[in-house]
Amino acid sequence: MFKKILCISLLSFFVLTSCKKDEKTVITEDYKFYNLQQQGWKSKQINQFINDINYTATEVPLQYYILKNSEDQIEKVDSIYNSNSKERIIEIEFQHVDKYDLLKEEFTERSYEDAVKYLSFQIEKDFTVITSSNDTIKCSGAHFERNFKVAPFKRALLYFNNINPEDNIKLIYQDQLFGNGIIKFNFTETPIKL
Repeated sequence: MFKKILCISLLSFFVLTSCKKDEKTVITEDYKFYNLQQQGWKSKQINQFINDINYTATEVPLQYYILKNSEDQIEKVDSIYNSNSKERIIEIEFQHVDKYDLLKEEFTERSYEDAVKYLSFQIEKDFTVITSSNDTIKCSGAHFERNFKVAPFKRALLYFNNINPEDNIKLIYQDQLFGNGIIKFNFTETPIKL
């Protein structure tokens, strides 16, 4: 009888201890996610204003991007970040000063459909990054966020590979869409570590 009570007591202790550990892990991960949500992902933003168009480049903290896109796998964020730590994500946004639709032919000298196709499939060729180590990295991919004329801006996410996490970067944009030449965005600070 004593052995059964001892066995049940020990089993209960292990179950309660393991539950508390899991609860603590969940609370820690939830707190981490809450902090990232409060801080937001727009950490470093640079604006260039040329010919009535505001060009805005924003470096997106990689951990926040991973967390935002895998909320159901919070505990895996650190390992995903470690395996992708040489990646950089930059949000590029275009907006006319009077909030006109920039994809109209008067701004792009293309049909509206061709301008959308260019943003969707070819704009990545217009972007490169120069690192503080003097490496030139081409954009490895871009994702144009269609807003179907609801918002007054056009936005794309740019992806770059093989950049040392400690390197500062300079984004170079050769504007083939609006014809405003070469535009530089200098991110001079070290990336935020979250």
